[in-house]
Amino acid sequence: MRTEDIRIETANGLGFIALDRPQALNALTTGMLHAIRNALGDWRHDHAIRAVVVYSPHPRAFCAGGDIRYLYELAKEGERAAIDKFFTDEYRLNHTVFTYSKPYIAVTNGVVMGGGVGISQGAHHTGGLRIVTGSTKMAMPETRIGLFPDVGASWFLARAPGAIGRYMAATGATIGAADALYARLADAYLDDAALPELIESLKRERLNDAVDVVRFIEAACVKHKVTPTPDASPLAAARAQIDKHFATGDGGAILASLQKEADGGVSADWAAQTIAELRERSPLSIEIALELVDRAKLSTMADTLRRDLDLTHNIFEHGDVVEGIRARIVDKDNQPVWKVPRIEDVTRDGVKRMFDSPWTREHHPLKLLKD
Repeated sequence: MRTEDIRIETANGLGFIALDRPQALNALTTGMLHAIRNALGDWRHDHAIRAVVVYSPHPRAFCAGGDIRYLYELAKEGERAAIDKFFTDEYRLNHTVFTYSKPYIAVTNGVVMGGGVGISQGAHHTGGLRIVTGSTKMAMPETRIGLFPDVGASWFLARAPGAIGRYMAATGATIGAADALYARLADAYLDDAALPELIESLKRERLNDAVDVVRFIEAACVKHKVTPTPDASPLAAARAQIDKHFATGDGGAILASLQKEADGGVSADWAAQTIAELRERSPLSIEIALELVDRAKLSTMADTLRRDLDLTHNIFEHGDVVEGIRARIVDKDNQPVWKVPRIEDVTRDGVKRMFDSPWTREHHPLKLLKD
């Protein structure tokens, strides 16, 4: 089946979802969200389908996220209900992936950000695989536009080693394949050149059941070696500093710790660079991101996604996201005027208010999500 921006087909007992919107780096539209969720719904009860593979046939990106420009236009037009509907649809899909009853395999080449993380990370929870390639550039960079790491990503970041989750959520750092494996955000590595052959092999090899499918893919991946190795990745090299300076979920304390390091510490350059990255992001969004990761440590995915929806509603109403999208994506002047200019001035009460749900539990749009 070919729908706009996506190709969905079945072959050899597998469901294949190919993201096909290269002009926008496969950014997810409402139509794409619905098409993927409908296909997964159909295949869940189809005994002939043993597993699902989602991938991009385009080398630049697996998926760069949601359609931010579309959301910006809705916000400017005052279409708040439509914004809530977009995120509701997206988070339902994220939950469908996370709770899928068959192995879901995500091959994440190129840019993997925002919504792309949301439709790939849940694969690990299904008994499937999160595959990265040499071109993978993974990030949740939302604080740069005044948003936060949504799509349930905080659940996975909260389970990364040490303070890596806080670091990635606050800074929006982009990581490569070795980093992703080290951070437990990926399960296997494949050379980019081998991706087309893997897809074609899956369509013709005799695979008896879901276990065979996963083992076949694992065997294909083990032939390829990531360079550097995960333990020698940039993220691993910075691990001691990350754990030291991001030991608390308080943005002001993190910056103070980094500044002390920058003033003559052994990792002064790294600390100065990290300070610069934090200073260009929305202070309110950084504090929300840190709080979000800490809350996700004790949350189910369903509760994490409900929390994400509460936050997107509130941040479009009262936060920095509309200004952030204007400055970074629309006008591209890179001069956002944040509502709270400095992290040190963000109040605890201001952060907590952003987590207040605008809905009662009974009327929450995602009330039916279960884990």
